[in-house]
Amino acid sequence: MSLNRRNFLRNVTAASALLATESVAKPFSIIRDLKKGSPNDKIRFATIGMGIQGHQDTRAALRAGSTEFVAAADLYDGRLTRVKEVFGKDIFTTRDYREILDRKDVDAVLIVTPDHWHDHITKASLKAGKHVYCEKPMVQQINEGLSVIDAWKKSGKTMQIGSQRISSASFREAKRLFQAGDIGDINYVESNSDRFNAIGAWNYSIPTDASLSTVDWDTFLGDAPKVPFDAKRFFRWRNYRDYGTGVAGDLFVHLITGVHFVTNTLGPERIFSSGELSYWKDGRDVPDVLVSILEYPKTDLHANFQMVLRVNFANAGAIANNTRIIGTEGQIEFTENNLILTRKKLPEAPGFGGYDSYNTFSESEQLAFKKQYDSRYPESTRKAEPVKEVKFVAPQEDDAHANHFRDFFENIRKGSLGTVEDPVFGFRAAAPVLACNSSYFEKKVIHWDPLNMKIKKG
Repeated sequence: MSLNRRNFLRNVTAASALLATESVAKPFSIIRDLKKGSPNDKIRFATIGMGIQGHQDTRAALRAGSTEFVAAADLYDGRLTRVKEVFGKDIFTTRDYREILDRKDVDAVLIVTPDHWHDHITKASLKAGKHVYCEKPMVQQINEGLSVIDAWKKSGKTMQIGSQRISSASFREAKRLFQAGDIGDINYVESNSDRFNAIGAWNYSIPTDASLSTVDWDTFLGDAPKVPFDAKRFFRWRNYRDYGTGVAGDLFVHLITGVHFVTNTLGPERIFSSGELSYWKDGRDVPDVLVSILEYPKTDLHANFQMVLRVNFANAGAIANNTRIIGTEGQIEFTENNLILTRKKLPEAPGFGGYDSYNTFSESEQLAFKKQYDSRYPESTRKAEPVKEVKFVAPQEDDAHANHFRDFFENIRKGSLGTVEDPVFGFRAAAPVLACNSSYFEKKVIHWDPLNMKIKKG
């Protein structure tokens, strides 16, 4: 069945920046009584998009507990067959996600489609009265973000964005240490996500039966440019700007989400990117090496700082994918599974001698300088505190992905909109990384308003 995304735009009211930043009022009617609608208080969910991440999300949602997987949609017939093989023959499957939205036994939907469908399926789902878990990035284009936030607020439904690392024990510990002031004032962040393999560079396997008879190509394209069927574009959609968001939208968004979670920042003001298509020259139109610099202004919660993000899909050297938050008194270096806090503090006395101008003074001036120095800096000010190192390893049973879904489902049960990664948080993470793409392709600095969540003109 051919489906045009523009059909969903007709009745959508655009959100204003003011609406996007105001506090979320609790709606008068939150949700129906799940105990009456779902036996054993189970939340029934459906997954729209049963690709790699769709399978991962579905399994994690089941691990969260007290949930039931009842329906799935995908545009490739082989994946619908696979759903029944893996999750049970009774799962309802369809090519048309709208059939899922019409079902009364679906409480929540997981939107795990190519990026160019995120905003419209999200809005259609909210309008249909479904709670929404939408994979990152929340939107493909910056100008889509405020309308999604508006639709969420009007719906009164729970919504979670899927960048699950922030629900790990390691990220929570990083947040605790940062908020406790253990590294002093933040001044710099660097975060990397490199790879060195074909599948990591999105060259996913393509089934032998891929064709116009097994794939709903017209629906996949949506409002993207109309092109003849190309199995590579369908199964490796991340390689193309028409459907994906490149390394920024796939990987930078995880990195920036983690930093925003730890620091409680609203976002950067200036964004600049540089990169190239270095190795994977296979027809893709997005870079495989990208470095972006983001400048964050001072707020009541943190000092001003710079963040440098990097992805290299052809890194044949040492790969250490981690995030380092550096401050005036130490650093927090962490991944999803572990963390090292290194605390260092400079002595009050600056010291003298060594590679220093002191040695160029005359003997009499050296004596005068030392006398003045001794009077200003007593012995107690001349030694730094011993370097302290604290290591944290997440418990073996920690399951960030299931934790992220657990937060989503618990908020549904409570009738709360306050998930750990709601659409306002999600857009404040998505927009800067989409601006990284804009900077790269337009070869210019992007100026962003983190409070009102919009591009600054000029």
